[in-house]
Amino acid sequence: MTLYDELVARGLVAQVTSEDEIKDLINNGKATFYIGYNCTADSLTAGHFVTLTLMKRLQQAGNKPIALIGGGTTTIGDPSGRTDMRKMLSREDIDHNAACFKKQMERFIDFGEGPGQAMMLNNADWLLSLNYVELLREVGACFSVNNMLRADCYKQRMEKGLSFLEFNYMIMQSYDFYHMFQTVGCNLQCGGNDQWSNMLGGTELIRRKLGKDSHCMTINLLTDSQGNKMGKTAGNAVWLDPNKTSPYDFYQYWRNVGDADVMKCIRWLTFLPLEQIDEMDHWKDAQLNQAKEILAWELTNMVHGKEEADKAQAAARALFSGGGDAGNMPSTELTDADFTDGSIGALTLLVKCGLAASNGEARRLIQQGGIAVADEKVADPAAQFPKDKFAGEGVIVKKGKKVFHRATFS
Repeated sequence: MTLYDELVARGLVAQVTSEDEIKDLINNGKATFYIGYNCTADSLTAGHFVTLTLMKRLQQAGNKPIALIGGGTTTIGDPSGRTDMRKMLSREDIDHNAACFKKQMERFIDFGEGPGQAMMLNNADWLLSLNYVELLREVGACFSVNNMLRADCYKQRMEKGLSFLEFNYMIMQSYDFYHMFQTVGCNLQCGGNDQWSNMLGGTELIRRKLGKDSHCMTINLLTDSQGNKMGKTAGNAVWLDPNKTSPYDFYQYWRNVGDADVMKCIRWLTFLPLEQIDEMDHWKDAQLNQAKEILAWELTNMVHGKEEADKAQAAARALFSGGGDAGNMPSTELTDADFTDGSIGALTLLVKCGLAASNGEARRLIQQGGIAVADEKVADPAAQFPKDKFAGEGVIVKKGKKVFHRATFS
């Protein structure tokens, strides 16, 4: 099976500009391809997993990845998939975020100077020095406003108002491809399927300005069976940075995916052989829990390493099946300052343990019957717990059916 055939068999490929040309490029290690990442945070998220694993798959076949940091485009903001305008960041923030991205990407791809080794480029290096009038004269005639307004990436923003700043985003992304085509031989752009219109803008610009062919391949977005983007829990992103999402919580996110989504995630995100995955497709009932454990361990191993993956799995098994080491459970050590007159309130406890973002959220969780402390459901938001209750091994605070946290005091 060729690499392209495998990508199709895994269900990753969404749209391509020329299937025969792209097959020839990636199957024979002739692609110098780029994927863009806007630096809107200091960590990648679980939502980036599909593109990270795609880069790894293509590099393993001898192709050269370019991780393009959007230092220039981040200052504008991509309207794709958005109903509001993105937050504007300073150059210092963007540079810091880019350094964080590279550190995380190094777990997936090999950066270096060799033919098949990855490059990290920052489009600020060419976009920020452009003269606006000269840019308009150089590429402006290559873009049809009518075609741009029909693009999916602008449709969601038209209802609430699309700023002229954001309207320029397609031109900037197209210019990236045009620039790298000429300077580093980039001949293929990859990305999520919501980027299709922007990506076609680049191939058209290259064709009209240089008279040469370039190519695009989009991959399907990671969504659950209800069509919602995956990679968030309780409204918050699942981060690859262990300081923002612990390895245990990262493991638990994937361990808790829905039955209808687990096999798709295994097929898309892991490097397990397709033959093994095809056999797992027939698993049902209790076997699906085993599949979820496999998914969670594989992804946690990729991001945080085998030791953290093993610890997270042991902690999860201790909670859900009565075996393993509960000592690996996420925990918070309370201090004297957390107690008033020798007790801590339920709301303070939940916020301190990170199980609620505010007292208001903690109150709602308790009123909805979603909190238990030491296996006893908390019914009163005003409940108090004595300091000595948290001595020794502490107590387990449970949110819902699947989130556990240990609170201790010494």
